[in-house]
Order: sequence, then structure tokens, then C-alpha cells
Amino acid sequence: MNSHSIPFLKGGGTDSLIIRKMIQNIYSSPIPVRSAAILTTSYVAGTVIGDTKYVTTANQLQVYINFTLGSLTDCQVKIEFSSDGTNYYQETFDSISSGTNTHSLGVHKFTATGAYRLSVPIRDRYIKISAIGTGVVTSSSLQIDAILAWASFLKYDYLNWKRI
Repeated sequence: MNSHSIPFLKGGGTDSLIIRKMIQNIYSSPIPVRSAAILTTSYVAGTVIGDTKYVTTANQLQVYINFTLGSLTDCQVKIEFSSDGTNYYQETFDSISSGTNTHSLGVHKFTATGAYRLSVPIRDRYIKISAIGTGVVTSSSLQIDAILAWASFLKYDYLNWKRI
């Protein structure tokens, strides 16, 4: 999206300028987290994403995974968050059964060769993405890139911007 695709942003004025700047800064440049390489049978962390202007303003992490299965059973990716760059907390998933909400440490499992995209809400200054291969690592490959984004619930109603 650019300012030319939204008619009211072509004009001048302070509001128009602020909104154009917000739209231009929605996404960071792609961040290389892990170059394409054979997986190992232990978790290996990629480059930590942290303390940039995008991390402090972003609320969405887009993770792009290019995975070749090779002889592996699967690839597992975990995402961890930290406010200080030292103490990390793993993403959690939950399930509800019989009125009980059970939380567990989250792992994204990939069992087929492909290009995958994960969307993860964020509010932390540091993000660590780690991967492990299970089975025989021969001919496997994994590359991870990320983009920090600002997901908005704003819409234009021809009078002003409102949260919906």
C-alpha cells in the first residue's frame, strides 16, 4: 500500500503527512534470522531480532520459513521473547477441554518441504527464533527471515480514522 492508492492522502496538511509516514513505516526490511543451512538435532538460535525502531513500534512478527525436508521426520521452530535480551519466554499455545484452559510451550512443526509464513503478535524488545530437525538431517535445509509489522485496526470513514 502506498499513499497514491488512498485518494485523500494525495493532498497536503499535517494529518495527511502523518498518515503517509505511518503507512510508509508499517513494515521493516526483511531481517535474515538464519541463512539456508542443514538442520541439526539440537536447537540452534538464529540472529536475535532486537532493540530496533521497528521492534519497539511493531506489534506483529511475520516469519518466513523456507524448508526442505530431505531425510528428516520434521523441523520444529520455537519463538521466544524478552524485554531485556537475557531472560527469554517461549511462545505458548493453549487448548480448552472440559472448561480447563491448558497452556503449553509452543513449537511450530513442519513435516513437508515448503515455503511457510507465520504471523505472531509481539510486544517485546527482543525476539529469538530457534530450529531443530528430528530424524536424519541429510539433504535438509532451513532458511528463516522475518519482517516486523504494525497490524492496525484502523479504517478510514471519509471523516476521520477510527478504531474498529
